[in-house]
Amino acid sequence: MNIGQAAKASGVSAKMIRYYEQIKLITPAHRTESSYRTYADNDIHTLRFIRRARDLGFSVEQMKTLLALWRDRSRASADVKTIAMEHIAELERKAAAIHAMTETLKHLANHCHGDERPDCPIIEEFANASDEEEVPAMNARFGVNGIRPEQPVRR
Repeated sequence: MNIGQAAKASGVSAKMIRYYEQIKLITPAHRTESSYRTYADNDIHTLRFIRRARDLGFSVEQMKTLLALWRDRSRASADVKTIAMEHIAELERKAAAIHAMTETLKHLANHCHGDERPDCPIIEEFANASDEEEVPAMNARFGVNGIRPEQPVRR
């Protein structure tokens, strides 16, 4: 099948298939005499494997390792599990960071009057943030209930 058919069958765009070939995530497709790429069923299976790994957020380097393990029938499942567990930990760190950002923005938005006045805690927070400050540190400053201890709540 040609690249368009392979893209449709695998769920990976033709552009991404070319990119995966370029970075050597997959072996370059067989070429016809007129230089068209052709793909076999095993190529589609590999592309589906990559699509699923990508959908789960694995990096290209992790996908290379997973593909190598998939192809290695003498692999230890512990090696695969280690990669998955490391990825889970990273996803959990990212989820915690997103949660912290969400809580910070909720707090700031809840304390913004949203009217004609120029006072806005959202803008004030952005303007007064230091270079070293991170969202979790900002979130910690707001205390347990999300209210800054040093500022009264405006109503």
